[in-house]
Amino acid sequence: MKYILIIGDGMADEPLPELGGRTPLEECEKPFFDSLSRRGTLGLVQTIPEGFPPGSDTAIMGIFGCDPAKYFSGRAPLELAASGGVMPAGGACYRCNMVTLGGAGGAPFAERTMVSHSAGSIEGGESDELIEWLFNNPEFAPLAAAAGMSVRPGSSFRHLAVQERADLEGIVLAPPHDHLGEKLRDILPRGNANAAVLLGLMEKASELLESHPINKRRRELGLLPANGIWFWAEGKGAVLPNFTQRYGADGGVVSAVPLCHGIAALVGLEPVSVPTATGEWDTDYEAKTAAALEILAGHDFAAIHLEGPDEATHNHDLEHKIYSVECLSERVAKPLCEALRSRGEDFRLLILSDHRTLMRNGAHGAAPVPFMLYDSRELTPGSGLAYSEANGERGPFLSSGTELMPLLFRA
Repeated sequence: MKYILIIGDGMADEPLPELGGRTPLEECEKPFFDSLSRRGTLGLVQTIPEGFPPGSDTAIMGIFGCDPAKYFSGRAPLELAASGGVMPAGGACYRCNMVTLGGAGGAPFAERTMVSHSAGSIEGGESDELIEWLFNNPEFAPLAAAAGMSVRPGSSFRHLAVQERADLEGIVLAPPHDHLGEKLRDILPRGNANAAVLLGLMEKASELLESHPINKRRRELGLLPANGIWFWAEGKGAVLPNFTQRYGADGGVVSAVPLCHGIAALVGLEPVSVPTATGEWDTDYEAKTAAALEILAGHDFAAIHLEGPDEATHNHDLEHKIYSVECLSERVAKPLCEALRSRGEDFRLLILSDHRTLMRNGAHGAAPVPFMLYDSRELTPGSGLAYSEANGERGPFLSSGTELMPLLFRA
């Protein structure tokens, strides 16, 4: 028996006026998803624990069976684990996004606007060059050194910053993707003296990055500039329970997102990268499917995480949110299942969105998401329903994402 998890990051949503009151899941053409849903179990699961802001960090941790209330210590430490980094004693790690800030460069920092949490999905080469230039800049480097701050380039907009002797007590750092279009004054770091240190670094970075030749070229090409950095997702360390010991299966996690690779490494699964994966709607779906099938050739469990629907929603790109879901159905789930059937393998397949991501504001939502569980043996009657949020309400309800892995491995 093979066990597969497919996470379509942020593909669940709310009914949209521009779709006639339908959600993107209801609007898109996904015949294979719907066929699995009709023949399998369809329900809702509350992946966002009470008291936590909606995000992939706690949601995916719970999906892998790790209760965030027990184990969550911040998103950035999970990503640091994926990069092989070591947390210094007493230190902390932050996500350091390359962002696009609106408003004139000479305007007060607090009066500028969060235009893009990803600097327009900046390419990894340009992003790495910018962040390395910044931390070596003679005006910025002394400030970073005084703060005990170093950077680990992330080959996308997702860099990591590690700070020695960091005080996180009472600190409040805002996820930039939840505040698109908002003035910075309402989301600036606050809560303790260290927040002021981080804010000072962000202000100086914006001043220096504004006129960098890469950003000048990006503007000339009609692209958003990477004219700021943003610290968030802070944490001091992460230890997670072993996946194989709990569920009796080993394998790997295919993703282009460091968070997923970090969770994989910490639970004892293999983090698998695909060179042509982008973490966007235009990722290499076939290569990610092939990577999962390679894992399943020698192991019992494979997870595929697709970031495309989430990033498209953050960018207010409804067309490519729908496209991403259609690709998940027809270019990932369908060939994956067909290949396993051709091998003569029985399998159980769990498909869900880790959280809702809302087209109306580009932010994450905490409402329950639909899940579907399909067993190739088809031993029980199916739901008879297509895969959607509303249809999920007609099936079983799981109060926690931590219930999903026991359900998947219930042979």
